[in-house]
Amino acid sequence: MSDLSTKSELEKLNWELAALTGRLRSVELERDSWRARCDRLTEQRDREREKSRTLRDSGSYRLGKALVSFARDPFRTSPRLIRGLARRLRPPAGGAPVVPRQGVDPQAAKRLPAHLYVAIGLDHDALRDLVVTINQRLLVTPDHRPVVLTDDPSFSLLRKLGVLIEYLPDRATWERHRPGRAWDDLLAERLAQLCRDHSTERTVVVDRLNPPTLAELLG
Repeated sequence: MSDLSTKSELEKLNWELAALTGRLRSVELERDSWRARCDRLTEQRDREREKSRTLRDSGSYRLGKALVSFARDPFRTSPRLIRGLARRLRPPAGGAPVVPRQGVDPQAAKRLPAHLYVAIGLDHDALRDLVVTINQRLLVTPDHRPVVLTDDPSFSLLRKLGVLIEYLPDRATWERHRPGRAWDDLLAERLAQLCRDHSTERTVVVDRLNPPTLAELLG
């Protein structure tokens, strides 16, 4: 009887030990998962910091900062900033001067011609940078209404930037769900529709590998 009791106790202890080992392994796996997640977030933070540093050091950022400062309060903008802005915006010989305006009347804005920016293939960050650059361009010369065509499914997150964004499913998604209809035909129809709806005066095809800079849009 004593041997049976001892054997039962040993089996119980072995079971409890196995259960504790399993729980410990589960905790270790969860710990490793959190560590990996923290490492990814740290890498992402470092990448964003580097992008931010590079942007702050760029001429386009300094020009955009000067434009925003001038547009908000031209009388308090430092003379040095204004001189730098004037140098960057100085037109070629014989050209008309480019003067930032303090705003455009909403009714006048509706009468401005529309420019269609075809931004197919840009990821979300590149699309955001493009929209910001377009806004900076309009601070210098608000001479058109921008319409951006994108295949980024997260485009709605950028609507708060104030630029009209139209959506077209990317090629892979479209061919997966509608293999019987060519994506190229869909693109052609969408472009024609947008040109009709917005009476676009100009179409700009954005190179996804080399999106336009502020200087290029001003040119």
